[in-house]
Amino acid sequence: MYTLYHGWRSSASRRVRLCLAEKGLAFEGKIIDLTKMEHHSPAFLKLNPNGVIPLLILEDGRSLYESGTICEYLDETHPDPPLRPNNAFDRAVMRNWIRHIDGLIGNLIVFNWAHGMAQIASKWSDAELAANLARVPSKERREAWLRTARRPYTEEERGEARDKLKVGLLDRMEEALSKSAWLVGDHYSLADIAAVPFVKRIDEEIAPDEMTAARHPRVAVWWSAIQARPAFAAAKIGPFTAGN
Repeated sequence: MYTLYHGWRSSASRRVRLCLAEKGLAFEGKIIDLTKMEHHSPAFLKLNPNGVIPLLILEDGRSLYESGTICEYLDETHPDPPLRPNNAFDRAVMRNWIRHIDGLIGNLIVFNWAHGMAQIASKWSDAELAANLARVPSKERREAWLRTARRPYTEEERGEARDKLKVGLLDRMEEALSKSAWLVGDHYSLADIAAVPFVKRIDEEIAPDEMTAARHPRVAVWWSAIQARPAFAAAKIGPFTAGN
């Protein structure tokens, strides 16, 4: 059985849980508390030097990290039902979608980290902050922690992030869905799975008005179809602000 180190509200973790659910694969879950920086502990960094979740431990003890990589591995090793297109060009388009969505994560952090992360980090002394930042291997994540702890994102920055998610994700999805039922052709794929955690946050807090039939009608239909899939419930992608 697989072992998955994950967080209930982690966007990347939600992606992998959804992929596992679509495949009908069981796993032993180990919850990592991001607010306690458990993903930057020496023990975790031995398994994943990038210090991020999710982390998948294979049955032979080897580890995989980065959600896109994990999902492709799962589809390759458990091909039924298939979650990648059956031709090379569409698979390349799928990977471009995943890379594009991954590139928008900074805009999601602006909203996500304002919840549990901010309540914890804002209480750290300067010495505690410096010590905690020293444990973070990624320069980008150090900056995110610093902003969360000392320089909370402004309403102007939140507005800019909201606009980038609208134009960079929803508008682009709307265009793609004008040609097919799913993001890549007529079959549900890892590209759709990659978008789910982002659209979930947009729908519940960031810009719910953009998810209406008047603003993004094709995305609204796509989102209804996503939520109707049994795997969506099995993956436990619940409300972000209330936790899971």
